[in-house]
Amino acid sequence: MNPVIALALKSGLPVVEKLLSKKIGDQDGQLAASVIKAIADRVGTTPEGLPAATEEMPGRVIEAMREVERATPDMIAAYDRDLQLQLATLAAEQDEPVWMRAWRPAGMYLLGFLWLWNSVALHVANAIWKIALPPMPFSDLIQLSGLYMALYMGGHTVKDVVKTWVAK
Repeated sequence: MNPVIALALKSGLPVVEKLLSKKIGDQDGQLAASVIKAIADRVGTTPEGLPAATEEMPGRVIEAMREVERATPDMIAAYDRDLQLQLATLAAEQDEPVWMRAWRPAGMYLLGFLWLWNSVALHVANAIWKIALPPMPFSDLIQLSGLYMALYMGGHTVKDVVKTWVAK
């Protein structure tokens, strides 16, 4: 048994124990991961370092678990709202005509094909048929990929990349 789960069980924190054991919530552990991160943040460590902190300073971990236990109703409610929003989005997309929702996967396949073509297939075709088809400039391909990400992902990916580049 995971030492964090064992400590929660021993400390009488049933909600935290059930969340960490994935008895409540999703099977892939998204809710459990947020509980672990909340505990680790309150202890002042990383989620990976939490088992070691459990053995080094169990009192601090138990206090952090108690704080998270009090906050779990809000965490579960937020998780439920996110899940309901995802389900509502999926249901709304099912009612749309195919052409309105097909641009996202079509765009992904097109970009994947263009990258594969530009990086591998074009050179293989040129070698096999002894022709000289020009490749698409990689700067244009990067701009096209960035435009697609900005449209599809709401600009968050492009914004995060720019923020990372500016920070360096």
